[in-house]
Amino acid sequence: MSDTNRTIEKLLDDYAEALRDGCIPTFLKSLTREEAKRIASSRQFQDATEMVRILNSVAFADKAVTSNVSLFISRVDAKIASRLKKNKASSPARRRAHAKPVTKTEKTEKPI
Repeated sequence: MSDTNRTIEKLLDDYAEALRDGCIPTFLKSLTREEAKRIASSRQFQDATEMVRILNSVAFADKAVTSNVSLFISRVDAKIASRLKKNKASSPARRRAHAKPVTKTEKTEKPI
């Protein structure tokens, strides 16, 4: 991707290679100002890149890796359990702090 002033066809070829290798940011950084303007104004390039994306997704669909969120979920569950334990441990102290103080007269009074 070190060529300067590449043709639309060469840019498309480089784009397809970058898409396949997962390095689109490198491709975008490699563009010269003139190439970027040409790409932005070229309907041919935009249509071709859409086709490349479709073909790429079909060709590599079986090799695509979906992220496994089970580790994330287990960490969230552990954090929730930890917070629940902390709340249970501090609950009696909170209740006592918010409770109305009992006076001697209230202790000795009997309900009618």
